[in-house]
Amino acid sequence: MDDSNTPSVSVIIPVLNEEKLISRTLSQFTSRIKKKFNIEIIVSDGGSTDNTVSLAKNFCCDKIVTPEGGMKQNIPIGRNMGAKNSTGDLLYFFNGDTMIQNIDSFFTETLEYFKNPEITALTCNVRVFPDEVKISDKLFHTLYNNYVFVLNKFGIGMGRGECQMIRREYFFKLGGYNEKMAAGEDFDLYKRLKKFGKIKFLRDIVVYESPRRYRKYGYSRVFWAWTKNALSVFFRGKALSKEWEQVR
Repeated sequence: MDDSNTPSVSVIIPVLNEEKLISRTLSQFTSRIKKKFNIEIIVSDGGSTDNTVSLAKNFCCDKIVTPEGGMKQNIPIGRNMGAKNSTGDLLYFFNGDTMIQNIDSFFTETLEYFKNPEITALTCNVRVFPDEVKISDKLFHTLYNNYVFVLNKFGIGMGRGECQMIRREYFFKLGGYNEKMAAGEDFDLYKRLKKFGKIKFLRDIVVYESPRRYRKYGYSRVFWAWTKNALSVFFRGKALSKEWEQVR
């Protein structure tokens, strides 16, 4: 895979007080994986007050971006800051708790899709960590992943922030994520990206996330928060939530 025809990839991980999970997330990106797929790793810290940054320094990170003056910043600002410090032709955004099911297959297949110039962005299945999954997790994520698939199938544009893969040129043409959105910025970006080409949902690609938010609030409350923000973004161009509470 490591040849002159392989696009360079910038993996951008925005974090805020992720000391519990950041080591697990970053350990996936070994020196072998980075070399094989021509990857750079950028951790964009939002003003952590725990050991997130010091832990990140133990791994194969190419850059750790921190806010000026140590001020806290929201997730779209963190993602944009990471992108501004990147060099890759492709920008792969993951959350601080995202784990990839099979990392070799993940990069092999996604890079293959990006050889098609009509593909603007990619998204995929999101599930709960296998060692913490419950029946309720399986039911909800099956329904929600199909919902994301249908939206992209009909050209609306949708991708969850746990894993968003975007061509650099289009990301910057749009000005990146809307930094005024405390929630729904992931949906908003993909809704805007669709005008440049196809957004494909990859059914055979899976990433995992922590169930911490679902355990604290329950699926009904989380789904309602997502839905009202998504509807507001779609019809009004802005989110309802003023702040997206961190759950650690």
